Amino acid sequence: MSQPMSSDHDHNNSDAVPTRLYNPYQDLQVPIQNLYHLPTSPEFLFVEEARRQRRSWGENLTFYTGCTYLAGAVGGGSVGLVSGVRSFESGDTTKLRINRVLNSSGHTGRVWANRLGVIGLLYAGMESGVQALRDTDDVWNSVAAGLGTGAVYRAARGVRSAAVAGAVGGVLVGVAVAAKQGLKRYVPI
Repeated sequence: MSQPMSSDHDHNNSDAVPTRLYNPYQDLQVPIQNLYHLPTSPEFLFVEEARRQRRSWGENLTFYTGCTYLAGAVGGGSVGLVSGVRSFESGDTTKLRINRVLNSSGHTGRVWANRLGVIGLLYAGMESGVQALRDTDDVWNSVAAGLGTGAVYRAARGVRSAAVAGAVGGVLVGVAVAAKQGLKRYVPI
């Protein structure tokens, strides 16, 4: 006669193999510092990306467009504020004055933000394009992008206007790059 099979729930049998109950939370008993200890260096999929010391074209596009749009909104809003305050009349109520300031600030801020956002978009695209064509990363990429941005932005107004705007864009970017290099060199950050 064979012995009766013992079930897993039979704890009276002394020959049973020692077991432990499954605890799904056992691996979560770690200190909270280890749970959020993340690496500080960026992770890259390819080695070529890790060697590159520059933003990608998408990051460039987002950065320049966003920064110039924000700068345009703040600058245009400030100019609109001054314009709204100057347009006060002697018989205006407080509500009417506030309405004038808000309308003027909002309208001028939107116009400037859109204009500068487009300029930032053009510049980012041109800089990435020039860098891809030249396959180098230097100051001349930025100057050429500034020159091209000014020319394309004013191209609808004629060749002369495009040439002048291109020259202004190239000079402005050259001055900005030189100022950045000087700031890096003489100001410890």
